[in-house]
Amino acid sequence: MTQPVLRPRPLRAIPTVQRARFPLFSKVFSDSWRSLLAWSLGLVAAASLYLPIYPSMGGSAQMQDLIDTLPKELVRSLNYDQIGTGPGYAQATIFGLIAYLLLGIAVISWGAAALGGDEESGQLELTLAHAVTRVQVAVARFAALAVKVLALSLFLGALVLFWNSPAQLDIDAVNLLGTCLLFAGLILLSGTAALLCGAVGGRRVWGVGGGAFVAVLGYVLNALGNQSADLEWLHALSPYNWVFGHNPLSNGADWATVGLLFAASVVLAVATALVVRQRDVGV
Repeated sequence: MTQPVLRPRPLRAIPTVQRARFPLFSKVFSDSWRSLLAWSLGLVAAASLYLPIYPSMGGSAQMQDLIDTLPKELVRSLNYDQIGTGPGYAQATIFGLIAYLLLGIAVISWGAAALGGDEESGQLELTLAHAVTRVQVAVARFAALAVKVLALSLFLGALVLFWNSPAQLDIDAVNLLGTCLLFAGLILLSGTAALLCGAVGGRRVWGVGGGAFVAVLGYVLNALGNQSADLEWLHALSPYNWVFGHNPLSNGADWATVGLLFAASVVLAVATALVVRQRDVGV
């Protein structure tokens, strides 16, 4: 009786697992792309509401007569003394007001949730249970925050450029790019403050409070400095005035200020990484 011949089974191909190259960084975007889209639509709405009416608002003699009747301190506080020109109008209404408010809320919310909110919900402990260091988590969260701020600021610049000719704004493209980078540095400073304060307190509310403090204080110091010559020294303490005090849309950006703002955010990010490395998460 012959023995049956056993034939070896063909080996099955082992499925390969595609891993993201920067999983911590990409996870932030996969979780927050909807809010990024929503804030982008908010910028579209704001730009489409304010910029097309410049010829009938900022550029009209009747509007200038109305502004002349208002108290000078109020006009200077709101930066309405600049709206007689296209660059001044875009700076006063978009970059210095509505976009500053919208993106300030967005970036403070993201910064506060990145570490403080995650620790509060227990997500940060789960993340640290994987093969990642605390410093890697802090760096990835800051990098994602910076990329989102840059993307939204440049998107805002593209919207202003889109309305430049139809709204007769007459804005120089190089000045617009420099203003967008200044604006991004200003907004990122508030977001990184929120990131740091959230890491220190381990709660989202700490981050919201810290980021809002930086954003509001900068605006208030600029407004107070505009009230009288005796208070102009407050401008030196206001990041808002560092950005808009020299009318970058009209005169071009101060590139040293651009570097200073981003360097300040990097310093705060380094402090955040040190805090996260040292503190007891979840306590």
